[in-house]
Amino acid sequence: MTIRVGVVGAAGRMGAEVCRAVAAADDLELVAAVDPHHAGVAVREATGVDTDLTLAGDLDALVDAGAEVVVEFTGPSAVGANLRWLLEHDLHAVVGATGIDEADLTVARELAEARPANALIAPNFAIGAVLLMQFAAEAARYLPHVEIIELHHDRKVDAPSGTALRTAELIADARAEIPDAPLGDDRHPGARGAAHADVRVHSVRLPGLVAHEEVIFGGTGQTLTLRHDSIDRTSFMPGVLLGCRKVASLDGLVVGLEHVL
Repeated sequence: MTIRVGVVGAAGRMGAEVCRAVAAADDLELVAAVDPHHAGVAVREATGVDTDLTLAGDLDALVDAGAEVVVEFTGPSAVGANLRWLLEHDLHAVVGATGIDEADLTVARELAEARPANALIAPNFAIGAVLLMQFAAEAARYLPHVEIIELHHDRKVDAPSGTALRTAELIADARAEIPDAPLGDDRHPGARGAAHADVRVHSVRLPGLVAHEEVIFGGTGQTLTLRHDSIDRTSFMPGVLLGCRKVASLDGLVVGLEHVL
């Protein structure tokens, strides 16, 4: 059976890639594309997808089109409100936009429990990145001293990345002890990066990058480095499509693509 899919943030770099991936999948159908900043523009012009659809300016178009699953790839300023709207209108949500705050997450979780719609929030849809996070959590059981470096293109609006924050949280949950705090940075505040879940996280933003993460563990006389590189946005599409296929079978709101792998 074909799943009817809508995309929010469809004219963005990731949204356009999602539109192309959905349109190319045999078991998915692109039925609506929303992007308030490009309302009225032909989806063909914005994404290259061979369709007669036009970019809509508001979320009501998703209901009008009979979408069953909606992929949300906007940004921190819109994702929380959009997720609430989708769940309130009984639309399954696959969320790739990062920056959703705890208050919005709590509301969304309550809505997903009360409504017939589910939500999958994935800090990263690349299969390799999900594996890196799982490997990092395993390594943290034995090498608790660790720092994270995440590198992204210069147009990414949030820092640290959602992937780095999620990695830090998984490490914190896995390691049996919190190591002594690293040396301070009194001479140059911020030089040691941000602290999240008692893990140091460093962000790099440069043109030429796409999405990259390095997790460095230190132990007596040794280091262990885990690294994942997305060199093209197509790396995220298998995970997005998997989310579209699996979200209806979830129970409420789930964070992390690993739960549907």
